[in-house]
Amino acid sequence: MGARLRVTQVKSTISHIARNRATARALGLRKIGHTVEVADNPATRGMVRQIRFLVSVEEVAGPDTQEKS
Repeated sequence: MGARLRVTQVKSTISHIARNRATARALGLRKIGHTVEVADNPATRGMVRQIRFLVSVEEVAGPDTQEKS
């Protein structure tokens, strides 16, 4: 497992084109305030970029990227 992205929907998909609504659904977002964690790869980065005005994104460190004591 690598790094992950925490994606939260902050705006409604109503009144946006079908492609943007479909992208939000493909990411697993259902309603405003819903948060999902997805793999950090070029495909999901592109999906998030396509709907960047509807979501907020933060990087989450995966278990293998944390320092071990």
